[in-house]
Amino acid sequence: MRSRHIMILVLAIGLLTSACAGASADEGDAAEPSSTTSTSPTDDVKATEGFIVKDGDTVEVHYVGTLDDGSEFDSSRSEGREPLSFVVGTGQVISGFDQAVRGGQVGEVRTVRMEPGDAYGEWSEENIVEFPFNPEQGELKVGDEVFLTNGQGAIVLEVTEEIVKLDINHPLAGKALTFEVEILAITQG
Repeated sequence: MRSRHIMILVLAIGLLTSACAGASADEGDAAEPSSTTSTSPTDDVKATEGFIVKDGDTVEVHYVGTLDDGSEFDSSRSEGREPLSFVVGTGQVISGFDQAVRGGQVGEVRTVRMEPGDAYGEWSEENIVEFPFNPEQGELKVGDEVFLTNGQGAIVLEVTEEIVKLDINHPLAGKALTFEVEILAITQG
């Protein structure tokens, strides 16, 4: 009789353990959508649907950027262009673009308007700079786009025998931008 009680107790503990394991797996599914795929433990977890974009995630998006007058200034949908991929919250893109995708999901299309402070900043007189003119650097004329040694672009405003005056403001500085952003993929960070 005693061995029968022990056997029933062992079976009850086994069933309870199985039930608890199943419940915690179900709870995990609520936190991590079942659409997660992974081919091996070392692969990144890729989202197809259900994940919400947060800082540290890598997102892939298509976008179309327009100015307030409706003119298009940039698009990843242009022929030959690939979707934009970036890590959210790391400064790889303008802050307004990070804000545009946070909280989004795969397949979502958002249209956001960014004030200059969330885009390329306000236009600033402090970004008009003068450099000594060196004729050996080639011929320059007003309106030319040149690149500084750090890779930053600038527009030539004035050329004399002594100086070259450049505008190093971003061409979109001081402008509000509107982006239509489609979230294509999320890789959890």
